[in-house]
Amino acid sequence: MSMGKRSGNSGQIGYVFESASVILPVVNETHSLLKTVEIIESDCASDVKEYLIVVCNKTTLESIKVSEKLRNNNPERFILHYQKLPFLGGAIREAFDLAQGSHVIMMASDLETDPNDVKQLIAMAKDQPNAIITASRWLKDGNFTGYNKLKILLNFIFQKLFSIIFTTSLTDMTYGYRIFPTLLVKSIFWEELRHSFLFETLIKPLRLGVPIYEIPSRWSARVEGESQNTFMRNFAYFKIGLSVRFCSRKAMLK
Repeated sequence: MSMGKRSGNSGQIGYVFESASVILPVVNETHSLLKTVEIIESDCASDVKEYLIVVCNKTTLESIKVSEKLRNNNPERFILHYQKLPFLGGAIREAFDLAQGSHVIMMASDLETDPNDVKQLIAMAKDQPNAIITASRWLKDGNFTGYNKLKILLNFIFQKLFSIIFTTSLTDMTYGYRIFPTLLVKSIFWEELRHSFLFETLIKPLRLGVPIYEIPSRWSARVEGESQNTFMRNFAYFKIGLSVRFCSRKAMLK
């Protein structure tokens, strides 16, 4: 198993892009899951080592069947994992541990994260293998489609507030669409289990001094199934945000 070479002195770790592991949590996605895989395979199949399809006890029977078909057609490339930790954060945390590529891509399987952007994430990871490359809906050429106007306003305020708290110019710290060096995510002590985990995966590396670059991306509301996140759960983002800001860097590492 190869996950990228490391070189340099202590504190100066160098990663090399070799391949990507793509994480696809699945609850009620079928056609959108297949479309996501189809686009990635068309654009950059040679750079993808594996697809980590993560299912849970809430995953619909139809979605399980689609996931099993992908696995059965190519078991070395499509890994089907039944998560033990609960919720979205638990699914991705377990997938981080399973990933065998030098880099790992966190995204959705419902087309809310545009799979056409995967090729750009990988291209930038090749150029900046030590960095996290993350998608932003707030950069020029990025946008929201089908998103509640009040939620857009609240999201904007949240991004501005936490960019000040973390003294960063990043514009979209909560969008769970990014590529990381695999050894980096394996070295961090993760805490969140719900959707606030998506925020945690950016702010902990940010505090650790990991370089982070943004690319514009277009978010579109899912057309299949229902979201597993509720509005009230968004307040958990404040808790982890403030906790990480004032936590010691040593405490963030395993």
